[in-house]
Amino acid sequence: MANALVIRTAGTNCDAEMVRAFRLAGAGADLVHIDALIDNPAKVDNYNILGFPGGFSYGDDIASGRVLAVRMRERLWPALRDAANRGVLMIGVCNGFQVMAQIGLLPGPGRTKWPDAPPAPTIALADNQHARFVDKWVRVEFDEASPCVWTRGLAGDALPPDAAQLPIAHGEGRFVATDDATLRALEAGGHVALRYAEGHNINGSAARIAGVCDASGRIFGLMPHPDRYLSWTNHPYWTRLPRALFDTDTPGLRMFRNAVRAADELSTGNASMAG
Repeated sequence: MANALVIRTAGTNCDAEMVRAFRLAGAGADLVHIDALIDNPAKVDNYNILGFPGGFSYGDDIASGRVLAVRMRERLWPALRDAANRGVLMIGVCNGFQVMAQIGLLPGPGRTKWPDAPPAPTIALADNQHARFVDKWVRVEFDEASPCVWTRGLAGDALPPDAAQLPIAHGEGRFVATDDATLRALEAGGHVALRYAEGHNINGSAARIAGVCDASGRIFGLMPHPDRYLSWTNHPYWTRLPRALFDTDTPGLRMFRNAVRAADELSTGNASMAG
């Protein structure tokens, strides 16, 4: 069975939403403080999905997600590395994405095994281009060429434009890479799973990038909040959406269902091998 670990700390404020998302998607979900994991990193071994929720961890002192990322790099990297090597799914939303990028979990080492030491970050989420916090719904595009497990089935015409939206709420969400070569490698390797639609790149992200995954497609980070779009009535203009949509899952819930399904398949495969 899919079992999700949602990691919180001081300043995290979207942990309840992420726990609810996993439970609605059919997974078990535990909310655990980072200090408990540092005291006993082996706890991570009990889960096949890890969630890094949004918020303002440690008040975003120094920079968004910086303090939490440093603590994880220094104290939890072996546990996170081993989880990645055994195929555990991971998602980082907003502040969680900022943390994952600084830890080195995204964009990942390619097709090779994860290294013994945390890799140097090659991507970051910088100040929005207008240096202002933005809180609104934006249109997004799911890349059908990406191997991202979380976004399967959402590309192309799967959703009408008005429904293919996600809420954002951040002051440091502008996606940047260390250089143009890194950006080209992300594009060529299928790491770009989610983009802001034309005309909706409100934070000025390079190549309109809103979310990226590792080479396996199992580790995913994004600035928009799928955890805030679990019901069609969450949409600000839900009364204008086609009624047929109400018999389906929202794009936010579908992401979590995709991950739960993949985690269940991994658990079934491991059980078969053990048997």
